Amino acid sequence: MKIGIPKETKRDEYRVALLPVGAEELVRAGHEVLVEATAGSGSGLPDEAYAACGARLVDSAAAVFGEADLIVKVKEPQPPELNLIRPGQTVFTYFHFAADRSLTEGFLATGATAVAYETLRDERGRLPLLTPMSEVAGRMSIQEGAKYLEKPQMGRGILLGGVPGVAPADVLVLGAGTVGANAAKVAAGFGANIGLLDTNLERLRYLDDVTPPNIDCLYSDRHTIREWLGRADLVIGSVLIPGARAPHLVEHEDLALMKPGAVIIDVAIDQGGCVASSRPTSHAEPTFVVDGIVHYCVTNMPGAVGRTSTYALCNATLPYVIKLAAGLEAAAAGSPALQSAVNVYHGDLIQPAVAAAFDLPCSRNPFAAA
Repeated sequence: MKIGIPKETKRDEYRVALLPVGAEELVRAGHEVLVEATAGSGSGLPDEAYAACGARLVDSAAAVFGEADLIVKVKEPQPPELNLIRPGQTVFTYFHFAADRSLTEGFLATGATAVAYETLRDERGRLPLLTPMSEVAGRMSIQEGAKYLEKPQMGRGILLGGVPGVAPADVLVLGAGTVGANAAKVAAGFGANIGLLDTNLERLRYLDDVTPPNIDCLYSDRHTIREWLGRADLVIGSVLIPGARAPHLVEHEDLALMKPGAVIIDVAIDQGGCVASSRPTSHAEPTFVVDGIVHYCVTNMPGAVGRTSTYALCNATLPYVIKLAAGLEAAAAGSPALQSAVNVYHGDLIQPAVAAAFDLPCSRNPFAAA
């Protein structure tokens, strides 16, 4: 099979979907790997490294999409890329369809197959291709939050960890999954006071056992959220319903409860955001202010640390790329994980959560048991 690795075109995206060692493994298995020139440069991976591992370098995305049977990317296809995708082709990447109707309808029109990193579940129900980027985004959320709490960034002028004689910041983390746990851990290291909220009591019990005493693991309900919004200097939105749009845990009117200059980092923005006033932003223009509250809603946070993120992501995706290279049908037949990752099959939407988000028809998953 021909596997294509295009250069990412989303604004301020520096990751690449395959390491040189991945190209070598695929070539050794008898496949052909096409890599767009400079695709790895943002992650410090030169073209020569791919060529030395047997990949064929091509000059344009059109060449990659035009020849490859399997396209492996990092971010969702951008509008010019949608025009290059053809029927019968398989695209393996982060899609986050439920947050973007135009992307969903645009991809359906291609007649191709979408295999989404973010809905792939392993035999234990985990999300192994979402986890590494969630770890990065969770840790980055505190790094960015500390920055935007500074007064020149329109924040409150608060040092996250305080100093002797001055209280540290209060941090509210909504959701105790991978993003939330990593955010809380880093914030605790800074010395902040953290409220980590979730509705999963077993998860809260576990985290309460293993986290420092400056993290309060609390059951998430409307009253607790509003109480913490009133005291928080920094809010991290880390809610996830796999494949579906994120619920709004913070309504627009709730901003009035917050201190002027407080900061919201809505990591859930890839899935539509868990704060009603959020809207997607970029690394070039990461923030905006609503009712005196700074909002940071970058949709590709890990892209800013391309080298770390590329290695973390590719370590997780390569085994599935190797399986897909043998053919989607054969790979999915032997892998329930890949079955769960197929969102669109030959132009038909088969992911119920996406169909529900936009009231679109949903076809039966052809790989599901009868």
